[in-house]
Amino acid sequence: MVIKSVQLETVCGITSKLPVNTAPEFAFAGRSNVGKSSLINGLMNRKALARVSSAPGKTRTINYYRINDAFYFVDLPGYGYAQVSKGEKEAWGKMIEGYLTGSQSLKRIFLLVDIRHEPSALDKQMAGWIRQAGREPVVIATKLDKIKRSQRAKQLKVLREGLQLPKEAVILPYSALSKEGREEIYAYLEGCL
Repeated sequence: MVIKSVQLETVCGITSKLPVNTAPEFAFAGRSNVGKSSLINGLMNRKALARVSSAPGKTRTINYYRINDAFYFVDLPGYGYAQVSKGEKEAWGKMIEGYLTGSQSLKRIFLLVDIRHEPSALDKQMAGWIRQAGREPVVIATKLDKIKRSQRAKQLKVLREGLQLPKEAVILPYSALSKEGREEIYAYLEGCL
């Protein structure tokens, strides 16, 4: 896959009405510190279009990136950010749930989880929301460079079991640092298109 053009087209806050797109949408969901913005920037071949920060919780809106005038990457707000009020967390949850159940163009939902750890209660909850919306999450296991090669199979099994993924569910390991796994994600996206 060659990314020729990228444009931040729409930003939706808690009170915004979600756009109605006809082009396919690929949504990205994950904890606030899982490396979602780094992944999206890596896939778009951009350094800082999606905001990356050392402080988690920067994405507080639903951001629509139009790719090659053909499809969208949809960056959902990170969940699990501790320094946000309970009311704001609930509003984000409703916004994400509204997107998952309301988008007519949504092709796949990528659930980003840290390959080093067992899925958190919030990761499991998000996987549940995705299933309630009638879909199976496509898992991207981030921070691949942080574990030894010999640990990969074991950690992928931990993620598969922790998220109760069926055998045929897709897990795509990825490193934002080395970009390992990017070609596999591109191939998966091309298969969906």
